[in-house]
Amino acid sequence: MSETPASQRRGGLFGGAADAAATLLGSGRTRLELLGNELKEEKLRAVRLLLWSQLLAFCLAIGTVLLVALLVVVFWESRVVVLVCSIAVFTVCSALAYGALKRAMQQPKHLFASSLAELDEDRRQLQRSAGDESRAA
Repeated sequence: MSETPASQRRGGLFGGAADAAATLLGSGRTRLELLGNELKEEKLRAVRLLLWSQLLAFCLAIGTVLLVALLVVVFWESRVVVLVCSIAVFTVCSALAYGALKRAMQQPKHLFASSLAELDEDRRQLQRSAGDESRAA
């Protein structure tokens, strides 16, 4: 078995083109794998947000019903005041929960940022190597 690099085994224009094509295909595969990973992470994030929002809605609904029922029973003589105050308090709490959920849904970084950064780095390196080859010629 020979331990010579591929560029020394192939000669001429076709050998260089084959090496460049193999490198390009390898780079493309890496970028597609990275893109797939980012898609999977984004899907998990969306499912997590959906589950948290469902839990928030359920707990808020059950808590609201139970608390208002308890307050109405305890303060039976002032039940209208208790109901009005309960409505106000839970409306404010719902607004705060909505704000927190909206902040959680905002994406902290650009979608596919890692893939785009890698592609930019590839482009920069190709431009630099093309500039080096043109100076050498």
